[in-house]
Amino acid sequence: MPTPLARRVLPIAAVAAVSSLLLSSCAPASDSADSELVWSIEGANLSAGHMDPQVSQLDVSGMVQRAVLDSLVFQEDDGSFTPWLAEDWTVSDDSTEYTFTLRDDVTFTDGEPFDAEAVKANFDRIVDPETESAQAASMMGADFYEGTEVVDEHTVTVSFSQPYAPFLQAASTPQLGFYSPAVLSESADQLKAGGPGVTVGTGPFELTEYTPDQEIVYTRNDDYAWGPHGEKAPEVETLRVEIQPEAAVRTGVIESGEADLASNIPPNLAGELGDGITVDSIEYPGLPYSLYLNEKYGVFADEKVRQAFARGIDVDASVEEIFFDQFPRAWSILGSTTPGYDSSLEGSWPFDQDAANALLDEAGWTTRDSDGIRMKDGERLSARWIAWTPVPDDRAALANAVQSDLKEIGFEVVREVLEPGAYNEQYGPKTFDLTDWGFSGADPDFLRSHLHTEGFQNASQVTDPQVDALLEQGVASGDQAERDAIYTQLQEWNAQYTAIVPLYSPSAITAMGERVSGLDYDLYGRPLFYGVSVD
Repeated sequence: MPTPLARRVLPIAAVAAVSSLLLSSCAPASDSADSELVWSIEGANLSAGHMDPQVSQLDVSGMVQRAVLDSLVFQEDDGSFTPWLAEDWTVSDDSTEYTFTLRDDVTFTDGEPFDAEAVKANFDRIVDPETESAQAASMMGADFYEGTEVVDEHTVTVSFSQPYAPFLQAASTPQLGFYSPAVLSESADQLKAGGPGVTVGTGPFELTEYTPDQEIVYTRNDDYAWGPHGEKAPEVETLRVEIQPEAAVRTGVIESGEADLASNIPPNLAGELGDGITVDSIEYPGLPYSLYLNEKYGVFADEKVRQAFARGIDVDASVEEIFFDQFPRAWSILGSTTPGYDSSLEGSWPFDQDAANALLDEAGWTTRDSDGIRMKDGERLSARWIAWTPVPDDRAALANAVQSDLKEIGFEVVREVLEPGAYNEQYGPKTFDLTDWGFSGADPDFLRSHLHTEGFQNASQVTDPQVDALLEQGVASGDQAERDAIYTQLQEWNAQYTAIVPLYSPSAITAMGERVSGLDYDLYGRPLFYGVSVD
């Protein structure tokens, strides 16, 4: 079972000075009605077709649309599952069938009933190839999904061709949340763009206004009475989401009172917020922020080069300095709050330039050019790193540190920060040496999408039958001890093979003003507004 996530309140220091020009993008919360909560988020790529969590792979999509999309079950802080839109459920002995008994009093905000047909319509839409879902379709079991059967009006059975242990966890996420069947029938092609009358769910709020790259306005669903813990309609009438990609703006508006809540606060700014501001930091479960080494394209075909790359980066010093000791250095492809985490890997591959140099010598990169970069057969030891824009300042600083460390051992890293379209042009055919991201998930089955030969996020292009077999065993086993042993093997395999180089485990850092009370978080540190109020 997933372990509870730690929440810590960071120390509050003096107020940071922020230009008043940065604070002009929204009306002061203190001048707003008491029933409005202003939430500042990063949200830079929402307008690029990422308003639909059933399709998007961006965490921010699920974070904001949780206000609209409810799920069958709710995952508690201790990892257990409790009823939500489903009153009860049973799992077959072989974990191939999940039967849910649905509430009979739930309606979508357009008046459509929530019933077994609605569940089937949403699940079938997610796995339909024309939907072009990647993450949600994988969470539905992908090729394992056999279908959803309407047993009666309020009973539904989801079937898989083989045991599929992670399904309850998947069914608790906004990626598998529910749209109105009328929307799926009439406007499914508009869900990526989102907007009023399109983004329609059963949630505590209704999306009523949307200005891309500026703000999303959610209005209270007065009929709501089926929250995950029995919550009824929220006290807050309006949830106004301000899209503000610049971290300085988000910290500025929370300090000035122009926003009540701000997400994705960088560690360097979190400790500088003023009196009366509460800062919550919750470490994500999942795959830490990592570098993915493409073994099928360039110099990373050689395992010794991959290992030298990892040993040549002073991860501890960079993470401590850049993230102000708020994010732990990562040692494994599972974060420390993820079930199955192998703590024995801690300290197993420390920074060691001598070892890195020896590995590169063994790999034949023995001479250097006038820039100090190693050479072999007339070729420079160079790798091209593509990154998805926007890049936060702290990650840009980390990238600079990585490049500097590797240059000392004669390894050149050329970094290209690309707009989404240009990035995808290279990511699709895998014409790059390395790329980077972190991935949140409370079940280690997410490694299947990153390491399986057919995995849609297999940026390292790993093709290993033994790894595939372990991943397939992990998804099929209903025994937690057996699953833990499988994912321990996978972590230890990567520590040697070095397909992925984990750097740090990020946390969701949220700043909250004095007016807010009753705010809660899910396992990923994303705000939940069921019981929130503003004074």
